[in-house]
Amino acid sequence: MATTKIKKGDSVKVIAGKDKGKEGKVISASNGKVLVEGVNTITKHSKASQANPKGGIIHQEAPIDASNVMYVHKGKTTRIGFTTVEGKNGQKKVRVAKATGDIID
Repeated sequence: MATTKIKKGDSVKVIAGKDKGKEGKVISASNGKVLVEGVNTITKHSKASQANPKGGIIHQEAPIDASNVMYVHKGKTTRIGFTTVEGKNGQKKVRVAKATGDIID
């Protein structure tokens, strides 16, 4: 499978779906899905348990497809590409913001 362009901790903007226009931080990213803070929230009814003695309604984020979010770099959305840079341990693959050409990580 291809390398994921969106990673945990990235700031992203939703570009499609019911939460279009919202921005948030990525909580987790795996298998082409991302969990974004405050985006795509669902209500879940939970039964009383030892961990949650009262039970009740819990609000939590649901995963959305990674293709529906765009990386935010310096306040503007941008696509992400890859390039290699020379380092002391040989070549290293890094992410690059396509709009500015800046290295992300």
